[in-house]
Amino acid sequence: MNSLQDLHKTASSFQKTAKMPVLFVGHGSPMNALADNPFTQTLHQLGHDIRNRQPPRAVLVVSAHWLTRGTFVAVNERPETIHDFGGFPQELFDMQYPAPGAPDVAQEVLQALPDAYPTEEWGLDHGTWTVLHHIFPEADIPVFQLSIDYYKPLTYHAELSRQLQFLRRRGVLILGSGNIVHNLRQSMPKLMQGDATPYAWAQEFDEWAKAKINQRDLHALAHYQQAGASGPLSVPTPDHYIPMLYSLALAEPADDIRHAYEEVSFGGMSMRTFVVG
Repeated sequence: MNSLQDLHKTASSFQKTAKMPVLFVGHGSPMNALADNPFTQTLHQLGHDIRNRQPPRAVLVVSAHWLTRGTFVAVNERPETIHDFGGFPQELFDMQYPAPGAPDVAQEVLQALPDAYPTEEWGLDHGTWTVLHHIFPEADIPVFQLSIDYYKPLTYHAELSRQLQFLRRRGVLILGSGNIVHNLRQSMPKLMQGDATPYAWAQEFDEWAKAKINQRDLHALAHYQQAGASGPLSVPTPDHYIPMLYSLALAEPADDIRHAYEEVSFGGMSMRTFVVG
């Protein structure tokens, strides 16, 4: 590819496909990349099911770990594996996810989002590769990321996501990666003790969110404080919560929503994972 015009020509030539599903994955600890447990086994099964149904042309990830002022689309041809964490075993830092980028599809996204900017200054953060390592372990499907403008209201993200609906019929799997309940400060004591039991408030909010997801009630989810005291406790900052809004906003009326994995662990960490379509 020698120019943006070439990229746009290629992207525009994509044939329409059967509608792709959308995923939201509660990614939890980076250590899940090394784990074989019910959560990672669920991710393996999701990848198997998606490949059997229709192998994606590319994967677009909205990760809790790429927060920006403004909206950016990664256009790298060979995105690096970013180890954006500390204090974990060397084995985790040694892991690589060498999937190619998708600059052609990224250009299509830039055409759809005229206020977004291209960048090569981001690779695949751990909200992306620790999940895809289990879903598509061969790392053979092109992957690129869309940043989260952290300075916009929650309703903005749902509206922006709807502008990406066309990608589902261009063979693109869209994946939101975060955690509906994500309170590390409250979870650390339990993590240190190896106590996986959830706090009552975390369980309460996770169930409230599940009900609103099933009702496709994006307005309520964007105003999660109405859940009561459990809302601010479960979402002390919205970074891990926002990717769920991107995934749910892409649900069409005929789409089923299936909760593939449900767990609140270590006090205040929801691993809830759902499939749209």
